[in-house]
Amino acid sequence: MRLTHRDDGFELEIGGKPLIRHSSTAPFAFVGEGEADIAMNRGHFHIEDYVTARVPLAAAVARETDDGVEITLRATPQGPPVLHLRATEVDGTVRLAFEAVGPRANRLWLRIAARAGEHVFGGGEQMSYFDMRGRRFPLWTSEPGVGRDKSTQITFEADKSHMGGDYYCTNYPQPTYVSSDRYALHVETTAYSAFDFRHDAFHEIEVWAIPERIEIVVRDDFLSLVEALSARFGRPPPLPDWVLEGAIIGLKEGAGSFARLKRYQEAGVAVSGLWCEDWTGIRQTSFGRRLYWDWRWSAARYPDLPGEIARLAKEGVRFLGYVNPYLCIDGSLYPLARDRGFLALRPDTDEPYIVDFGEFECGIVDFTNPAASDWFAEEVIGREMLDLGLAGWMADFGEYLPHDVRLASGLDGLLAHNAWPTLWAEVNARAVASRGRTGDALFFMRAGFTGVSAYCPLLWAGDQSVDFTRHDGLPSVICGALSSGLLGNAYHHSDVGGYTSLFGNVRTAELIMRWAEMAAFTSVMRTHEGNRPDQNLQVDQDPTVLAHFARMSRIYRALGPYLRALRQEAVSRGLPLQRPLFLHFPDDPRAFTIQSAYLLGPDLLAAPVLEAGREDWSVYLPSGADWIHLWSGARHTGGAEVLIAAPLGYPPVFIRDGSPFTRLFLDLADIA
Repeated sequence: MRLTHRDDGFELEIGGKPLIRHSSTAPFAFVGEGEADIAMNRGHFHIEDYVTARVPLAAAVARETDDGVEITLRATPQGPPVLHLRATEVDGTVRLAFEAVGPRANRLWLRIAARAGEHVFGGGEQMSYFDMRGRRFPLWTSEPGVGRDKSTQITFEADKSHMGGDYYCTNYPQPTYVSSDRYALHVETTAYSAFDFRHDAFHEIEVWAIPERIEIVVRDDFLSLVEALSARFGRPPPLPDWVLEGAIIGLKEGAGSFARLKRYQEAGVAVSGLWCEDWTGIRQTSFGRRLYWDWRWSAARYPDLPGEIARLAKEGVRFLGYVNPYLCIDGSLYPLARDRGFLALRPDTDEPYIVDFGEFECGIVDFTNPAASDWFAEEVIGREMLDLGLAGWMADFGEYLPHDVRLASGLDGLLAHNAWPTLWAEVNARAVASRGRTGDALFFMRAGFTGVSAYCPLLWAGDQSVDFTRHDGLPSVICGALSSGLLGNAYHHSDVGGYTSLFGNVRTAELIMRWAEMAAFTSVMRTHEGNRPDQNLQVDQDPTVLAHFARMSRIYRALGPYLRALRQEAVSRGLPLQRPLFLHFPDDPRAFTIQSAYLLGPDLLAAPVLEAGREDWSVYLPSGADWIHLWSGARHTGGAEVLIAAPLGYPPVFIRDGSPFTRLFLDLADIA
């Protein structure tokens, strides 16, 4: 860190990069006041801000101290101090600690120096744009919405139904970005915030509070930078070994699910788990087949579930279920939680805050109440799920905390909202640890925020539409994996075939097969029947689709030795399994521009077919290596785009020449 005084200002250089520039005519900090207007409808948020004041802190004095740099900011040279910043550096990370000393302010804008041609990534799990440069990204956990491309008919219909979204809407935001200039910036806050990357000369950070601090991490290479971020935010538990034995099959047909699973097995599908999210029962709504949100085994729907779980275990197949942090008011757990004072309250009464989830209502378990958190971890997840024999579950939701809720801790709902997914992840992780099952029991989440990676062993991409659309369907999954992976989330996966079927949009056989091809080259391969299973094609309803899926599941299983090696790298270094091309090829400018392909570890490049009706696919092979086409063995020189044959069953996958796993990879081509 180096401070240089300039005429009428100063420059703070961090890791050789001039990231803070200030002058009276171009200040780097602003404070102000804003009046927020927030409305929630089933996890979709309409947020507006009426800014009543935005004051440039044009007068700044910076001085070096024994342990760093101190900056005092004023609106005018003669005015009172408004903000104190204290910059200290430890092990390549600079921390900017904030202290508000002037009049009350609830908005902060901070400008970080940028350059033309710079790329920025991260922002949590972003589904539309991997490179965020040129756009503004609000960071607030929410439903992403059905229809995020405003030019489509589905978005038009979704917006009319108050289910639409925009390109920045995500279940998992995080105020952290990674620059192509080999540094990362993190804002330590849970307040609503936004990253604005639209200006050539600076990135503007907006926070609806004075943050605790900003952290800037600088490293010489991207692998070390990702490793440092993973250590900072917390590395996830190891992926269970049993998961790599095959696909997790999602079925919700009650006791009939066990017979259907046999059809998969008889067709040659490599199966590691049976996931029955309906283990607690079903509730039919206009949206589709929903679940009964009372987290106890439904003996009516699964008469001999303990016996079936034991039988599956003998076959090497685990049983998985579903849970979320809400309790339906017509269930058995709701009155228990209400009477013990475990539910979040309305702002104006001592009554539980009831949330409409679409034709049924639920209370919110208050995880800021230690007794409520302990109860849910021990008596709900521990006793009702783990002790029953469940080996995993979808830990759903986490985004719906209302901003005006009253919590036991007294924390403002505006600050608690983004923190909620991490609290929810910690409850799940604590339940697993209480049974000695960390690294064995698997839960997966779609919601997240800073710190979720320390608890959650597996991200899931959320409710993609059952189509090939860039913003809502299959392509969005790759973007989500790459952006979240840079911030310490090593494992990522999605629903094979997608989930959301609305407005006449239904699955095709081709979509399921292309999705399965991608899933075979990710951390976890898992199917889902979707929100309207009776209206959509299922894997086992078409012999061609089932045979294709069976082969892909066997390819995934055969990749086990390589995936285990990557898992160990995730544990020891925090590196994600799915990686952007620039992570290993930083000297190739095109590697920073690609979000439709990824590296699976250092040695495989996967470029899934993301359009319907294609039998070939164009793939860019980064320079700095030679590449071997997995299926044909043909060799290609890096630094060029190749048009490759890609019929169904043969997704574009390339081996990095010289990989120690080359023999393992080439044997995949022989799997029938």
